[in-house]
Amino acid sequence: MTAAVVVIKLGGEVVAGDALPAIARDLAALQREGRRVVVTHGGGPQATALSKRLGIEPRIVGGRRITDDATLEVMKMTIAGQVNVDLCDRLRAGGCRPVGIHDVVRAAKRPPKVVSGGGPDPIDFGHVGDPVGFDLALVEALLDGGWLPVVACLGHDEAGHTYNINADIVANQLAGALKAEALVLVTGTPGVLRDVKDRASRIPRLTVDEGRRAIADGTVGGGMIPKLEESFAALALGARAIHILDENIGQALRDPGSVGTVLVP
Repeated sequence: MTAAVVVIKLGGEVVAGDALPAIARDLAALQREGRRVVVTHGGGPQATALSKRLGIEPRIVGGRRITDDATLEVMKMTIAGQVNVDLCDRLRAGGCRPVGIHDVVRAAKRPPKVVSGGGPDPIDFGHVGDPVGFDLALVEALLDGGWLPVVACLGHDEAGHTYNINADIVANQLAGALKAEALVLVTGTPGVLRDVKDRASRIPRLTVDEGRRAIADGTVGGGMIPKLEESFAALALGARAIHILDENIGQALRDPGSVGTVLVP
């Protein structure tokens, strides 16, 4: 029987952070144990920094980036370029066998829609897409060869259009498509917090219903809203558990259930 897959999502702040060498060693240990691991990554902070250097003011609505023509060019340069290359280099230095790929997500343009935290009117996010499928054969071939796929959060359609996709959405839906035993979202927060100013207010476990109530009553806000909503979708697709945890917790990737917040159906 083929071993189950663990999907690890690294946010852009984690990719550029001091904790990455320890994370890379943890991933290398998982590979040596024979675990099948896929990494997906974002690059929001890097894209925002480059946008500002180019005089392009980022537009964020409900924790989600609006991607116009100029912003799409920025996302290509950062996500599929600098961030993916630099991440693979740092993972390789930690003992992993990474392969950077940016053409595994099949996507369609996201239609205007009302989003949590974005007001009552539908928002047109521009060149933003949603996954409609994945090249799972490529991912499985790399895993079978002992490689660590490192997936950039861009998508493509059959007409040759490229779309910016939220990295949590890519990670969550890929985990669902792979029926992953776990999806681990490595972030700059220790999990879902009752009070964003108090790291000790971590909620260790949330069901989908509890998570929806936390959004509705305002316990959860900002960028955590789309993170939770997309996690609910991944659980519905078949992922068994989703862990949100802090990048600075040593060896947490080998036992994510002991730290952070775990989301379950």
